[in-house]
Amino acid sequence: MTRRFDGRRLVIASHNAGKVREIAELLAPFGIEGVAASALGLPEPEETGKTFLANAELKARAAATAGLPALADDSGLAVAALGGAPGIYSARWAGPGRDFARAMADVHERLADRPREAAFVAALALAWPDGHVEAFDGCVEGRLVWPPRGDRGFGYDPIFVPEGHDETFGEMAPEAKARITHRARAFGKLAAACFP
Repeated sequence: MTRRFDGRRLVIASHNAGKVREIAELLAPFGIEGVAASALGLPEPEETGKTFLANAELKARAAATAGLPALADDSGLAVAALGGAPGIYSARWAGPGRDFARAMADVHERLADRPREAAFVAALALAWPDGHVEAFDGCVEGRLVWPPRGDRGFGYDPIFVPEGHDETFGEMAPEAKARITHRARAFGKLAAACFP
């Protein structure tokens, strides 16, 4: 049976300011305050999982050791013509300095004249200090464009155009993007199952 979350505060198990902001905005309508893992001085665990869900669970469990339930996201860009890459390694393609301009150029160069269908995939895991975890995933299909467009969002947003739209995630107004993202879709499932 799915466990319901009945608290008012949880840890957002991420050190990525963009993800923390997006997740905090998703939590706000439920009256839940999200506290960033970095604000609590929690280290980032090594992501050793082989799937988005496994990595989200790993991060959520690690953050829940602080004594509060923790919500973690693992997400990335999956490009069909690259066999699903960069996938769970999306952040690593940006290197230790998180150079996503370089990562986007790398994707573009590897694609050359190949099809540009892609998807953003997100997994969310909510872990309690006793070790219980609820996990959900979401996906948004689209295509990649070059050169990058827009300075909103983060990561690969400036090269991703979601299906049915003409703007990249990097060009979209934050409130428009928030309604259709992979993270919002995963969060919708989580909220329906776990939030009162």
